[in-house]
Amino acid sequence: MKASVKWTEGRQFVAESGSGHSVVIDGPPDHGGRNTGPRPMEMLLMGMGACTAFDVLEILEKSRAPVSDCSASLEAERADDIPSVFTRIHVHFTVIGNGLKESQVKRAVELSAEKYCSASIMLTRGGVEVTHSYEIVSE
Repeated sequence: MKASVKWTEGRQFVAESGSGHSVVIDGPPDHGGRNTGPRPMEMLLMGMGACTAFDVLEILEKSRAPVSDCSASLEAERADDIPSVFTRIHVHFTVIGNGLKESQVKRAVELSAEKYCSASIMLTRGGVEVTHSYEIVSE
C-alpha cells in the first residue's frame, strides 16, 4: 500500500492514495490552516470507523442478514500531553433492517473488533482502549 501527501499552503495538504483517490487535509486557523478539510487525527478516526463498518456490513451480508443500512459513530479521547495520541475510542453501530437478529449483529461487531478490522486492532495493540456498542433499528 502506498500514499503521498503534498503540502499546498499554510497547513493544507492533499493526500493521494495508491488507488488514486485524493482528499484535502487541513489545520485550524490558529495553527496556520484554513479549515478546508479534516485534521490528520480526524482522518485516522474516520478511517478506523470506515474499516470496522465495512467489516460489519460485509459479515452481515455474507450471513444473509436483511440489513438495509449500517453506520458507525465514533467518539475518541486523546492524551492531554504531547503526543496527543488516542487513549480511548468508542464505536457505536446503528444497523437498520427488517428481521435482523441481535445475535447476527453482535457477532458481526465482535468479529470485526477481534479478527478483521486492521485499523482498530492496530490501535488496540498500540494501547488505545477501543469499545463497541450497537443498536438495531427496524424499518
